[in-house]
Amino acid sequence: MAPVLGFFLLLGLCGDTVSEGSPPSTNSFDRLEFEFPPTNYETEDSYEAGPTGILFQMVHIFLHTVQPHAFPEDIIRKILQKKFDFSKDYDKIIYYEIGIITCAALGLLFIILMPLVGFFFSVCRCCNKCGGEMHQRQKKNGTYLRKYFAVSLLVICIFISIGITYGFVASHHMRTHLRKTQKLAESNFNDLRMLLNTTPGQIDYVLDQYTITKAKAFSDLDNVKLLLGGSIYEKLRPRVVPALDNVKAMAEAIRETEEALVMVNSVLMDMKQSSAQLSANLSDVQKDLALSLKDPACQVPSAATTCDHINSSLSYLDVSVDFSQLPPLDKQIANMSDVLQTNLSGLIQEGYRSFNDIPETVESKTMNVISDIKRTLNSIGSEITNISKKIPVQDKLSNFIHYINNTEDYIHRYLPTLEEYDSYRWLGCLVVCCLLTLIVIFFCLGLLCGTLGYDRKATPTRRGCVSNTGGIFLMVGVGFSFLFCWLLMTIVVLTFVIGGNVEKLVCESYQNKKLFQVLDTPYLLNENWKYYLSGMMFDKPDVNLTFEQVYSDCTENKGIYATLRLENIYNISKHLNFQERMGSINSSFENTVIRIENVVLLDEAGRKNLMDFSSSGVDRIDYNTFMNATSKHPTKVNLLSFAADLDIKANHLPQGDLKQSLKRNAQTLRTIHRIRIIPLEKSMSTVYQTMRGLQYKNSGLGVKVANVIFFLNTAQDFLKNHISMITAEESKKFAAMILGYFEHYLQWVRIAITEQVAACKPVATALDSAIDIFLCGYVVDPMNLFWFGLGKATVFLLPAIIFAVKLAKYYRRMDSEDVYDDDLETIPMENMKNGWL
Repeated sequence: MAPVLGFFLLLGLCGDTVSEGSPPSTNSFDRLEFEFPPTNYETEDSYEAGPTGILFQMVHIFLHTVQPHAFPEDIIRKILQKKFDFSKDYDKIIYYEIGIITCAALGLLFIILMPLVGFFFSVCRCCNKCGGEMHQRQKKNGTYLRKYFAVSLLVICIFISIGITYGFVASHHMRTHLRKTQKLAESNFNDLRMLLNTTPGQIDYVLDQYTITKAKAFSDLDNVKLLLGGSIYEKLRPRVVPALDNVKAMAEAIRETEEALVMVNSVLMDMKQSSAQLSANLSDVQKDLALSLKDPACQVPSAATTCDHINSSLSYLDVSVDFSQLPPLDKQIANMSDVLQTNLSGLIQEGYRSFNDIPETVESKTMNVISDIKRTLNSIGSEITNISKKIPVQDKLSNFIHYINNTEDYIHRYLPTLEEYDSYRWLGCLVVCCLLTLIVIFFCLGLLCGTLGYDRKATPTRRGCVSNTGGIFLMVGVGFSFLFCWLLMTIVVLTFVIGGNVEKLVCESYQNKKLFQVLDTPYLLNENWKYYLSGMMFDKPDVNLTFEQVYSDCTENKGIYATLRLENIYNISKHLNFQERMGSINSSFENTVIRIENVVLLDEAGRKNLMDFSSSGVDRIDYNTFMNATSKHPTKVNLLSFAADLDIKANHLPQGDLKQSLKRNAQTLRTIHRIRIIPLEKSMSTVYQTMRGLQYKNSGLGVKVANVIFFLNTAQDFLKNHISMITAEESKKFAAMILGYFEHYLQWVRIAITEQVAACKPVATALDSAIDIFLCGYVVDPMNLFWFGLGKATVFLLPAIIFAVKLAKYYRRMDSEDVYDDDLETIPMENMKNGWL
């Protein structure tokens, strides 16, 4: 077993593995994320002793009390360096081992004295001494003593039984868990092989992620039109597009103004005709009414007043507005027609098109540099692929494959022998525990028979068979105790010295890493090497590589690269340093002059067109005159009201020509209102609304056009003066984005190679399995619990012998008894007849 443990210690501290990895935790750059593939292993990370662990802790506390001294680092160092002189430095060992030596000395004293005491006790009993005389002297406190001895022996038997139970539990625990050794070893070897098999794939996977990074970069480079050109466009857009929109709105206003003026001019012509016809129609009605009022019926006093009222209101039957007096719009319309000769909307669309072509211009200007960048990235990819062949992780791992195979063969070859020997051990432990159990059974049977068969009325010479048998059982137990206790104590002392020292020197020092600190002593294992591990692995003994650091890093599941300081062999950061290449890519973007020229928002013809519109005179039209004229009623009186009044007055007249004439003219007025007034009112309303809208739009036209031209010139100047600077800034950002992908990838590669690839948790697990679980958990802990329980039971045999011998006198049948004379101050004879207490 020692070679196996030694190999695991060396492999665990020098080897490299991958542990159950968890996926890596990296900061994504523009949704570019990398995930390290997880690896699942069989071996559990921790070992739990279960309920038996409480008993193991109790033994640990006892050992710490017996052996409180710290780990003897100086002594171990001198021993490993072969500088320890036992003849001179034995006092240091004695000082460290004083607790164990004391306990062992007491055990040896027990081993030596107990057989001697048993021998002399037997001889003494044969000579009818030491309680061998079958005669019991009566005492007043005899009943109390008998009960005291019985209870004390029972309590001691319970304590002995507890110790025996510890022995059974320890033996069963060791046997049960040693059967798991095969499975534990196989799971560890499977994990180690999985490490060797998965590590090359992990390295290739890490380096293959360059393909994803390159694809992302290529996608952005191919999409330079939107990413770079679009960003430049968006930077310019807030200053340029509003100016173009203003010009576009002005062009729309020009068109709408011309259309409105033409429409108003047309409607005015219709209104003039309609007004003339209306005036003629009203004049005819006025003449007809005047002729009708000359009828003799108007001379009648009752009708005269009505006729006079009608005659006085005839002057209201006339138009209220003379549309022919409105100023003509032909000059303004002609000016607008001249303005519209220039297609301002088309010129604006040319401006929009020129500005919107910026992304295409950027794409065409960067075509060559993007091709160069792609070639550079492809060459970087080839170099990164070659790095996988140079990383020494796989080489260091492959060096241990034959150690793993040899160790596995060794374990498979000798594990059946270990299990066979464990069967013998288990049988021996069973015999020892059963021997103690047999002694306890004799004591318990003695107590049971003695207690149940004891008769208080019977004299010592007349005690019953059951009581006498109880006493005999007690003495048989005493005999077996003397016969075997020295053998039991011998087993206790041997297992105590071995198990206690292994626990303190190996298990405890392994858990608190004191053992590693001793092994890390400079020039300890090799007088020419300051650090043994680095000297053995790299032939560089000055590299600070320690057992404790390697074990701690493997326990924390760090990668082999960081754990073994492989940067002293192959500096991954140096080989992944592509700053020169990245700098060339950045310089390519910076040196690429993206000239965005000929972005003309509006040419001189368009500007002249705006000025022509400003001087077209549409803002000097007398809009108020038009609105005042079209806001009035077409006639001086409401024809419908006038017609209704005629009907009312006609109804007060007698039947005749006058009444019929009034009725006829009232109906004519209604017809005129329907045919002439209603269409004319609509036309007037149209003209009014149109002119009011034109007045609002063209108010301050010169200032509006000047502002439009000012903002247009400002936008044009902004393009002229700032487009180069904005283009350079956005190019830097685009280059930084492309380079950021690779910087993020290279950073992830460094982390993955150094901390995640071949993470050596399985090696630490294998070492823990060999020492902490197998040696300490499966062997040493149950061994220590066994001697602890066995020693406890054996020590309690000493008081058990005393109380059993004392108690046997009260249960066994005596050959003689006390006889009392009357003159003696003893128990009266009548009490003897009634029985002995």
